[in-house]
Amino acid sequence: MDQAAFLNLLSSAVKHGVSDIHLQVGQVPGFRLKGDMVGVKAPPLTESDMVGILRIMISDKATQDKILEVTDYDGSFEVKNLARFRVNVFRNRGKLGTILRTIPSIIPSLEQLNLPPVLKTISLLGRGLVLVTGATGSGKSSTLAAMIDSINQNCPYHILTIEDPIEFVHTPKKARITQREVGRDTGSFAQALRAALRQDPDIILVGEMRDPETIDIALKAAETGHMVFSTVHTNDAIKTIGRLIAVFPPAEQKMVRMRLADNLVSTISQRLIKKADGKGMVAAQEIMVANTAIQECIANPDLTGSMNDYIANSRDTTGGQTFDQHLVELFKKRIVSLEVAKESSSNPADFERNLMFGSGSGGDSGKEDTAGGATHRPDTSQTVALDFGKDEHGQDNPDPKAAKAKETKDTKNTKAA
Repeated sequence: MDQAAFLNLLSSAVKHGVSDIHLQVGQVPGFRLKGDMVGVKAPPLTESDMVGILRIMISDKATQDKILEVTDYDGSFEVKNLARFRVNVFRNRGKLGTILRTIPSIIPSLEQLNLPPVLKTISLLGRGLVLVTGATGSGKSSTLAAMIDSINQNCPYHILTIEDPIEFVHTPKKARITQREVGRDTGSFAQALRAALRQDPDIILVGEMRDPETIDIALKAAETGHMVFSTVHTNDAIKTIGRLIAVFPPAEQKMVRMRLADNLVSTISQRLIKKADGKGMVAAQEIMVANTAIQECIANPDLTGSMNDYIANSRDTTGGQTFDQHLVELFKKRIVSLEVAKESSSNPADFERNLMFGSGSGGDSGKEDTAGGATHRPDTSQTVALDFGKDEHGQDNPDPKAAKAKETKDTKNTKAA
């Protein structure tokens, strides 16, 4: 695969809304398309193909000189006027592989992501700690980028981000933007955070809460009047509190609880689920917005397990919500099917209770076409038949216009199929 074919592959991935691109020696390229893995009609990649691809993506001269010795590498690169890509390089049974996460050049708004309006309110609070949580690939980076962009559009602040690597690139609007990348601009999250407090920030985004020092400095920043955003790989608010506290030695955990109770203003936990129309994914979110009852749940370990009830009961006052409340709303708005909503719920019995008594607000009546009691679910199966870098006779095709024509033809055939 030469450079033209590789760039054609990336262009087609962005065009089709692919979230991740999988490339490994001995395998055909793979796309994660609307949550599912699909193969691309292309020859299996050779080691020569992979070395060429890595030389395109990796700009660091020292790494390029030892490309055949690479076992693990994290970074990012950009194709102008197309997109940025987060890159992880690895070896699989001794063979080179890489997975690319597509990052749109244009930052989506909270509205475009179909996220609850309370997230704009949270983003504009001006001080405190906000954590976006969820599994890898759940859309945390997109949600954070949309919240930061909301601040950028509305507030004359200094926004400082510390990331590994930088994903979304923010253009200054009403705010001033500083973006620092771990490894290139600073040695670590903790080192950059210590320096950040002397760089006159109003808003600080820390890519991930990884260690006690990073968590401690982030809390200090919130305590001194800054707004701090970060991520944690946890599924909900209760697990997030537990994870942050467990990182510290037992002798320090009580104090950490008190600091979190005073400074944590919101956790936004999300999962991506398939839309009812088969056209992509949508985030289902648990949103905890701190009030006096939530603060008591954080400070008192005997009450932490009750936090979900307080989140559910405070929906009308804080704008927070449980996963199941949001799933009811997404179903009533016909964004997700009943079957998918029930499968994704934290507690199917609670979900059905919310559906019956109307705890999920907004939207339609929620009725869907059914047959024999089974919810109709649209066919979302996908086939990607794009033969990159070859003409219809299987010959090399360096002409980008011909490649694009072939791509268009095959895409039409896919839709027809």
